[in-house]
Formats: sequence, C-alpha cells, structure tokens
Amino acid sequence: MHYHFIAIGGAIMHNLALELQANGHQVSGSDDEIFDPAKTRLEKAGLLPQNNGWNSDDIKPSIDAIILGMHAKADNPELIKAQELGLKIYSFPDFIYEHSKDKIRVVIGGSHGKTTSTAMLMHVLLDQKIDFDYLVGSQIDGFERMVRLSDAKIIIIEGDEYLTSALDRVPKFHKYHPHYSMITGIAWDHINVFPTFEGYVKQFETFVDMTMPDGHCYLFEEDEHLKKIQTQFNLNSSFYNTPKYKETEDETLVQLGYEEYKLDFFGAHNLQNAAGVQKLSAHLGVEKRNFWSSMQRFSGSARRMEKVVDTKELVVYRDFAHSPSKCKATVEAVCSKHRDRDVIALFELHTYSSLRKDFIPYYSDCFSQPKKSYILFDPHVLELKKMPMLDPAFIEEEIPHVRAYSDSRELKIQIDVDLNTSKPKVLLLMSSGKLGGENFY
Repeated sequence: MHYHFIAIGGAIMHNLALELQANGHQVSGSDDEIFDPAKTRLEKAGLLPQNNGWNSDDIKPSIDAIILGMHAKADNPELIKAQELGLKIYSFPDFIYEHSKDKIRVVIGGSHGKTTSTAMLMHVLLDQKIDFDYLVGSQIDGFERMVRLSDAKIIIIEGDEYLTSALDRVPKFHKYHPHYSMITGIAWDHINVFPTFEGYVKQFETFVDMTMPDGHCYLFEEDEHLKKIQTQFNLNSSFYNTPKYKETEDETLVQLGYEEYKLDFFGAHNLQNAAGVQKLSAHLGVEKRNFWSSMQRFSGSARRMEKVVDTKELVVYRDFAHSPSKCKATVEAVCSKHRDRDVIALFELHTYSSLRKDFIPYYSDCFSQPKKSYILFDPHVLELKKMPMLDPAFIEEEIPHVRAYSDSRELKIQIDVDLNTSKPKVLLLMSSGKLGGENFY
C-alpha cells in the first residue's frame, strides 16, 4: 500500500509514517515545517520531504490512501487534489480505528494524566509479556516508536479530546469505540475549540456513551464532573479511587494488604492514575499483585515529571503541564515530595488557551506553595498565533504569588540568583514549549 501523509511532521503523524514503512508499506509525505526530533527521524528513514510546503503534483491516482494531520487546513492544495481524485482520506484516529476494528480496544482519556496513564499500562503489559499494539502521545522508554501496528489482539490508545482533522472536527477519542476505557478527570482545556465548559464536558459524556455494549469505563471518583457523568451511564461505568500509600522524599510505597510496593514515581495524581490503570489491566489478564510488582519498574514518560538533575543541592524536574489542572497537580506533587527544600516553579504560557487573557485567571490557585514562582511568555509566539500581546503586570495581578517575564534571558539571570544559595532547591520547569531556548539549570 502507498500512504501519503499530509502534515507528516506531527508527533503522532511521523511515528505512524515510520511504523507503516517498517511494516513494508510505501510512505510519502509533506509539511510546511518539520522540527526535531521528527526531522532527524524522517531523514534517517528516507521519508523527509525534499522541500517544505505543499505540492498538489505529488498527489497521484496511484496513492492508496491519504492520512491527514490536524495541522493541515481545509484549503490545503494536496487535500483538495486528493478529494478531486476521489482518494481514500483518513485522519490518523480513523486510520487507527480501521486497523483495530477486530482488536480489544483500551482507551485512556482525561484532561490531565492520559499520557502517563497510557505509558503505565504499556509498561505493565510489556513487563507481563502480553502482546499489544499502541498509540501514545509521548516517547516511552522501552518502545521504539509512539505507534505500533501488528497482528496483536489488543491495542492501547491514548484518547485525546482535541479535534480529529480539518474535515472532521470532532474529538479524536470519539473515533475509537473502546471496549475498556478510563477518564482521569475533567478540567477545561482547548478553549479555542470548546468555548464553554459545558461543551467541553459533553465530549467526555459522548466518549463514555461510545463504550462498547459489553465493555466498561472507569472514572476517577474524586472528580465531581465524572460523578455526574457516572449517574447517566451507570450500566457501563464505575469508579476508581486513590490507593493507600506512604510518601517521603526518598520513596513512595503503595500498600496492598500486608505488602508494600516501592515506586519510582510520586504524587497523588500519578497514584490515582495507576489505580485506574490497574482496573484496566485486570481485563487484559493482569492480576492485581502482578500489576503493582510491574509498576515498581516504571520510570515514567518523557517530560512528564521527568527528573533531569538529582543532587544533594539541586533536583530539577521537567513537565509538560500546560493547563491549570496539570500545573496545580504537578506543583502540589513536587512540593509535597520535597517539603525540606525550597521549590522554585517556572511555568511557560505557550498553548492557545493559556495565552488568552480570559483564561489566565484559571491559573490563580496553582502557585501558592512554591518558595518562588515565575511565569514566562514569548511575545514572538503571540505574534505567530496572531493573539493580543500580554502585559506581565496583568499576569501578576491575575495569578497570585508569581512574577511574570517576557524575556527568557532576564528570567534566567533571576533564577540563577535564586539557585545560588546554600539551602537545597527544587527547580520545576513546566512547559509545552521551549522555554525561550534557555537552559535554566
């Protein structure tokens, strides 16, 4: 089969392209801009487009199917040519579903924690020697790519609520029709496509309702919005809760009866996610004690509470947190773990939602615990997104306990001063961007 990717440079898109090539298919693609790591990986595989941009001449009747990325707009010349030729056009969620129609589909969704939860389940199944396919939104230790497509009878899918493509503006996780699923929690995100919180919650209601008739959806009981959803779909959903655990700066222990399991990760939110994943794994043949035994060897996923420095004087974490709920959970976990250190938190406003003036107040209760908290935004990003410029004074007024910077070099100087004291420190870096290109540690 010959698959052509329109917007091949995306995180999932380039991984899917590499996987299809590895499975013996012919793959081509295009994009207007491709950055590392996608650029290097595509180049190594011989799949990097010769030129940036779109070329309708590359769309020929011999192509078996188009795989369309969300980055491509409806007026994309290659897409228009494919439509004129009557070619089969998939979004990547459509393509994943097509591949998995005869598999047991396990889908993990939620406003926060879905990548880590998916990584947990992948790790446990690998450790327990259970074969499976997968789609996950981050690079995971022990897995070559973010997508695997084979003849395995199970597929594990990270269920993203963002839109599918320019032709099909519904959430990706509405495409998968899971047998078993999980929602970690609901906190308003993607305000650019879901302008009301009620509309955002509706997407999760639909997701639960799309569970297969003989399947089951697990919901985190301590989330008030999921409690309301469960009353509507009580025939195929139930709750999971926080497991019993003990945590110090040196270790985290989950208690199961008289047994304790030492974990390499920490934070109430991560442990709650693990409890939900345990419920899913039981449907796939993993006993409860075997699950927690495997979790003792789970190290996390890239940029999700990733420890990049660990000394007596300084611990540094990188995290992908960008929504208010993610920031709050991450800050609370780090401050609880390191009670005897001064925590310095840096959060970069980078997503469309986070850069909106009317959304910034939702971060107001995220930063009270650290010793010092900083907000960074890049004026160039606002220009690229064609959004109004932000004022640091406005951010400081709306988000208590923070100092706001628009110049990453100035902030680097300030953090260097903060770190240059005798008391042990923790530096928490939260961003879905590049922190202005500065290395803060």
